[in-house]
Amino acid sequence: MEILEQPKIDYSKLIHELGKSFAERAKVHDEEGSFVHRNYESLKAHNLFSVMIPKELNGGGATHSEVCELIKIMAGYCASTALAFAMHQHLIAASVWKYKHKGVGEAMLKNVVKHQLVLVSTGARDWLGSNGEMKKVDDGYLFSAKKHFASQSVVGDIAVTSAPFLNEQGEWKVLHFPVKLNTEGVSTLDDWDVMGMRGTGSQSLVFEEVFVPETAIALERDRDIFHPVWNVVLTVAMPLIMSVYVGIAEKAMEIAVTKGKTYQRNQEHIKYIIGKLYNKFIQAEMQWRAMLEIANDFEFTIDQDNSVDILSLKSNIADACIETVSEAMDAIGGQSFYKSVALERLFRDVQAAKFHPLPKWNQYAFTGEKLLNNS
Repeated sequence: MEILEQPKIDYSKLIHELGKSFAERAKVHDEEGSFVHRNYESLKAHNLFSVMIPKELNGGGATHSEVCELIKIMAGYCASTALAFAMHQHLIAASVWKYKHKGVGEAMLKNVVKHQLVLVSTGARDWLGSNGEMKKVDDGYLFSAKKHFASQSVVGDIAVTSAPFLNEQGEWKVLHFPVKLNTEGVSTLDDWDVMGMRGTGSQSLVFEEVFVPETAIALERDRDIFHPVWNVVLTVAMPLIMSVYVGIAEKAMEIAVTKGKTYQRNQEHIKYIIGKLYNKFIQAEMQWRAMLEIANDFEFTIDQDNSVDILSLKSNIADACIETVSEAMDAIGGQSFYKSVALERLFRDVQAAKFHPLPKWNQYAFTGEKLLNNS
C-alpha cells in the first residue's frame, strides 16, 4: 500500500493570511488590555502550537529557524499574539532538542500535538536562583510561589516552572517541574495592566501548596549556579523571543518609509532619518540572524560560549529594535503620537524587549564574569 505524503504547508503564507484579522483586532486588545483569544483559536485551528514538533510525532515539522521567521511575520500584525506564541514555542523548542538529542519527551510532545496544549513559562522570575518554596512530603513536594510575567497564563494548560529547595544536607537546590494549571491550588491574578504587550495575558500565577509528585521533577540543580541546561534553553529560546521585536522594528520601518515617501518633496531631512533608521534596523536583523546561525536548527555545540554570545546578542537586538522604532517616530513626526497610528502601539510594545532575561545590566555582568574567569 502506497503512503501518500501530506502536502507541505506554506506557513509563512498562512501567517500572512491569519495576520490580517490579527491586525484588525490588535488595537482593541491594546485598548482593553484583553487577551488575544480569537487569535489563539485561529492558531489552534491550524495546529500551529505543534508546528515545530517533528513530523514523526505528527507535528508540523517546521524548523526552528522557520518558526522564528513566522513569529517575526506575526509580530508585524499583532505583537502581543507573536510574543505569547513565542513564549509557548521556546518551551517546545527545548523539548524538541531533548527529543532529538536525548531521546526523551516523546509523550509530552505527542500530547501537545493531540490537544494543541499551551505551555506557560515562568522563567522571567526563575533564572539561577528561582523563587518560591518547596516543602518535602511523602512522594513529592508542596509548592508555593507567585510567578509574574507568565505570558498566556490566562489560557495556559501547563506551567513549566521551578522553585528553590533546601535538602536534608542543608544544600540549596532548584527543582524544575511542570504543573497543570487546572491543579488544585493554582490561580491566576488579574494584574496584567501594563504599558505595552497588553494582549499577551501575562497574568501572575499563584501556587498555594500545590502537590508536585517526585516523579514530576525534571531537573535538580545547584541554586545560583549556572547549569549546563541553560546552554540549551538560552540558545533555542532567545532567537524565538527576539523574533518578535525584530518583527516590530521591521513593521515600524515599513510605516516610516511608506509615509516618508509622501513627505520627501517638502522635507529634505526625511532621507537622512530614513537612512539612519535603516542602519538601526539592519543592526537588529543581522544580529538576530547571527542568533539563528548559533541555534542552527538544533544542531549546535552545547557550551557556555553560545550562552554568552546569545545573551549579548539579545541585549544588542533589544537596543537596536527600540532605537529603530524611535527613529521611525522621528521620521513621521507628530502623527506617531496618535493612538490611531499603529506606530504608537509598536513603540510601547517594543519596550518589553529589554525586560526578557537577561536585562542589559545583568547581561553585562554575566558576560564580563564569564570572560574574566575563562581560563
